[in-house]
Amino acid sequence: MSAILYRRSLRPLLLALLLWSLSLPSSAQVDFQKLDAYYQKALKDWNVPGMAIAIVKDDSVVFAKGYGVRDIQKGGAVDANTLFGIASNTKAYTAAALAMLVDEGKLSWDDPVTKYLPYLQLYDPYVTQHLNIRDLLSHRVGLQTFSGDLLWYNTTYSRKEILERAKYLKPAYPFRGGYGYSNLMFIAAGEVVEAVSGKTWEQFIQERIFRPLGMTRSYTSVNQLKGVENVATPHGNPTTQGGKPVPTVLTAWDNWNPAAGIFTSVTQDAKWLKLQLNRGTYHGQRLFSEAASHTMWTMHNALPVAPQMETITPSLHFSGAGLGWMLNDYQGRKIVVHGGGHEGMNSRTVLVPEEKLGIVILTNSMSSIMAPIANYTIDQFMGIKDGRDWSQFNLEMAAKAAEAQKAAEGKSAKTKLAKAKLTRDLNAYAGTYHSPLYGNATVALQKGKLVLSLAAAPALGGELSLWQPDIFDLRWKNNFALLTPTKARFLPGPDGSIAELRLDANNPDFHFSELEFTRVQ
Repeated sequence: MSAILYRRSLRPLLLALLLWSLSLPSSAQVDFQKLDAYYQKALKDWNVPGMAIAIVKDDSVVFAKGYGVRDIQKGGAVDANTLFGIASNTKAYTAAALAMLVDEGKLSWDDPVTKYLPYLQLYDPYVTQHLNIRDLLSHRVGLQTFSGDLLWYNTTYSRKEILERAKYLKPAYPFRGGYGYSNLMFIAAGEVVEAVSGKTWEQFIQERIFRPLGMTRSYTSVNQLKGVENVATPHGNPTTQGGKPVPTVLTAWDNWNPAAGIFTSVTQDAKWLKLQLNRGTYHGQRLFSEAASHTMWTMHNALPVAPQMETITPSLHFSGAGLGWMLNDYQGRKIVVHGGGHEGMNSRTVLVPEEKLGIVILTNSMSSIMAPIANYTIDQFMGIKDGRDWSQFNLEMAAKAAEAQKAAEGKSAKTKLAKAKLTRDLNAYAGTYHSPLYGNATVALQKGKLVLSLAAAPALGGELSLWQPDIFDLRWKNNFALLTPTKARFLPGPDGSIAELRLDANNPDFHFSELEFTRVQ
């Protein structure tokens, strides 16, 4: 074919591409006053004390603003520089740290983890030997979601001690044969960073990511916030506090930092969004390679799309885990996303690479306001007309779920249990109980009441009051936002004496059933 004929054959295609590009929405068409009003209304509707949002489009911060108050009792306006815990949005930073080490040839994504952490053992020798770096970052190890999280929650265990105890966790599905969100494997990833680089995870993130990005008001531990101004206060879940958010305190869980330890503001985190959308480059400086970016944004663990999700979002066709990120599609666009849930602070990061669009939403509540706000914002930038009011839609769904739960609780409440009577002397329950996974629990009789203490977590435990024979209500001595009503159930052995202790809780974040205490004294 001659060059002239070739050019003529391209003309219809080029014309079609031109017309298509002219039809695409641009950020100039977005009504930011409308977005601002929507955010303000959502804040009120969701009963959230404070929130901050930043939007990056075409390598520019086109929106950054705070809403509400830092503390519902003490006040203090939230602005774009207010610091929040981003919780599990930290995982993308940890994945990026490993990507840098891969770029430098210091490790491979397919290296066995035991090459760097020889002490790490899991539930099966084969899994232990074949567990690789990709597995750590894509939630495909075989453990159930949040398995082992009680090992870091308010405990004195170091990261190494946590991982040494992981061998006692039981699998929920075959190795690389399902999905189970794992904070413990990201703790392991942080330990790999230290083993390979010679720097702690905290030092590496500060020196290799925060410093090049100019994130001078970003931190890797609650302990670094002492004396720092403009920090949001976390608030307990309204559903467990009579509908009103209650301020709580930030607890330093340094043992989980590689999974969820970063504190930053939307202004600071917008720099991170730019780095991600530019495939590892920020202001001409490359932090990680484009190849590494593609690897982190490639699905390594596919998730099924539930029929309910297809009904809610018909444009959703796939979902899965990348490395430190979750992936799905929306309105014909690839979405790179992650959420975060700190105790009293929830957040969300969303990237739409094809639109060069990034959104970060940080809050000081435990509500689910972030996802509907992110969806609505994407709709505005993609020019979706007559789109759904995602905030109202999600509020209505939450209300229906709450009504169904209330009805179920009301139905069970009709079956009244007889007033409990002790069938044993209280001294029969006192003693030391041991969990191979968790360590010792002590039940002691103090001033006529049973008191539970957990050796690994001095801040937990509390008084026990009789509910039914051999079952006691546990009144937690500290009202941490992530704790829910819990019962202590004592099990008799073959001779009829108390031999075991179980903690039962309908808790979405922790599996108390994994502890399995056996009486040793």
